[in-house]
Amino acid sequence: MLPTHISISNQRMQVRVLEMSILLLLVFFPLFSVGHRLVGCEDSWCKSDGPVVHFPFRLSHQPKHCGYDPGFELHCNNKKDIILELPPSVHLVVEKIDYLSQKIHLYDPDQCITAKLPKLNLSQSNFKNKYYPTVLFNCSAPLAAYRDYELVPCPGSSGYKVYAFPTDHFLNYYFSGPCTKIHQYPYAWYTFRKNKLQLNWSIPLCRKCEFKGMDCGFKDGIKLLETHCFNRTKKLLNQKGIKSKQPLIAGVVLGTALVCIIVFSLYKLYLTSRNERESRVRLEKFLEDYKAIRPTRYAYADIKKITDDFNEKLGEGSYGTVYKGRLSSEIYVAVKVLHDSKGKGEEFINEIGTIGRIHHVNVVRLVGFCADGFRRALIYEYLPNDSLERFILPVSSSPGSVSLISWNKLQHIALGTARGIEYLHQGCDQQILHFDIKPQNILLDQNLNPKICDFGLAKLCSKEKSAVTMTAARGTIGYIAPEVLSRNFGKVSHKSDIYSFGMVLLEMVGGRIKMDPKTNNHSKVNSLEWIYRHLEKGEELKIRIEEDGDGTIVRKLAIVGLWCIQWHPNDRPSIKEVTQMMEGDGSHLNLSPNPFMATDTPKLNASPLSEDLDVILEIE
Repeated sequence: MLPTHISISNQRMQVRVLEMSILLLLVFFPLFSVGHRLVGCEDSWCKSDGPVVHFPFRLSHQPKHCGYDPGFELHCNNKKDIILELPPSVHLVVEKIDYLSQKIHLYDPDQCITAKLPKLNLSQSNFKNKYYPTVLFNCSAPLAAYRDYELVPCPGSSGYKVYAFPTDHFLNYYFSGPCTKIHQYPYAWYTFRKNKLQLNWSIPLCRKCEFKGMDCGFKDGIKLLETHCFNRTKKLLNQKGIKSKQPLIAGVVLGTALVCIIVFSLYKLYLTSRNERESRVRLEKFLEDYKAIRPTRYAYADIKKITDDFNEKLGEGSYGTVYKGRLSSEIYVAVKVLHDSKGKGEEFINEIGTIGRIHHVNVVRLVGFCADGFRRALIYEYLPNDSLERFILPVSSSPGSVSLISWNKLQHIALGTARGIEYLHQGCDQQILHFDIKPQNILLDQNLNPKICDFGLAKLCSKEKSAVTMTAARGTIGYIAPEVLSRNFGKVSHKSDIYSFGMVLLEMVGGRIKMDPKTNNHSKVNSLEWIYRHLEKGEELKIRIEEDGDGTIVRKLAIVGLWCIQWHPNDRPSIKEVTQMMEGDGSHLNLSPNPFMATDTPKLNASPLSEDLDVILEIE
């Protein structure tokens, strides 16, 4: 039986292909279905950036049935301007044609529209002017400033100015000198200043066609007073009344395009089905590997599918970004995409081959990986309760933060983490040193069981040897063992993980200590030394006690943590000894030497037992 998400994914892909086909049809259909109102009546221009000419206008070289004559014929002059001739013989340039509002904007190429308007007669024209009349006056003296008149640049003569007024009744009020009325015009008064004229036409009425995005013209190509709106796929007539072959050609082209779209869609569906089959095979192989506890290798394309194109980010660190993924309806994973990955991936795969065989209840399980070119990713089991860091908050945490868990549960987490480290150090074929034990790398499942994660800094070494050479320090500040930073404190070994684990234990305790508000310095080092001083004096730590036995647990965690953070590696217990101390009731635990005495003056090879550790190379 196929996993649920494969069937759903296949259905979604088929829907996407269908949607793509419809989209292509919608895109290409208008391109092949565009016809013309009539043969020879295509949209026309005198120049590319000029007004478009179509019904009811036509250019002079187009057939007469393309326009609504008389009065709507236009022609191009030698400057490629569109010219409209108004009766009886007034030639104006067309600046703009607004077909929706049925307005035409004109201007005089000679820059003296005032001289041409007296000749204009629109009584027998389809064009009308809807503005109030204007009166021109020739004045021998300048007029006082007033907003309802305009100085007309043309005509005029030496010593005289021509002014345009909306009406002539203002003359007695605002004229400061002798003025003579030249003429009264039925046009807007600003026409004379801007040298532009705006006219409207009401017949033919094509506004509704333009609003619908349809063509306007004579029905069936017959010139009548009434116009009609029609789609551009209608059968059209040529000048001689013969049916045009152009719609037939358009139909053939459209049919061909539809066939191509269908073929393309079927091919796309075939590729999709093939890809789904390959994905299904890979998933089935993963499920087999999952049962056999072997990590599966994935391509980067699979990683994108698993994470839904990296949709939900869980966290980010210096070595990579973690995303939530889904392998089936029941299997969720955490996918860590690594940064700065180089090489062909052989070393990465070899390391995965070793770590991938790790299977312990307290170590996060690696279920898959990606080594696709320069891209690297690790796929782990998904743990819903995030990391230990969420549950060791200070008492003074802000409202709304994660609730503190019980000390008994913290002890359970600490013991489980110790057992996980013990497995890494002693339970595998080769010893695995983690080098980055910290609360952020201790994940918790739904029952708050701990699992160690993030082996980005881990190194393998032989069980016969107990130390490892390192070319550079690795780990997180605050959890790094002293010998990792400086060889003055000893040689790097499995005891370095012990130190990091001790810091985690003390952080569990220190996160809930009620520090004295009078103390000026609340740094981590001072807090840990404060813990030691109180235990040394036999005083109880000022922590929040909720149940009987909490005080004993706190003391045990603190003492074990102090033993683990001894500055010299051989002064620390082994992980097996740590586990045994954690499993006991803690009543017989003795306080460790003060680990803070060596912080100021570390001595070279201060511990004589450090000479017993043999230096070995890291396993590549």
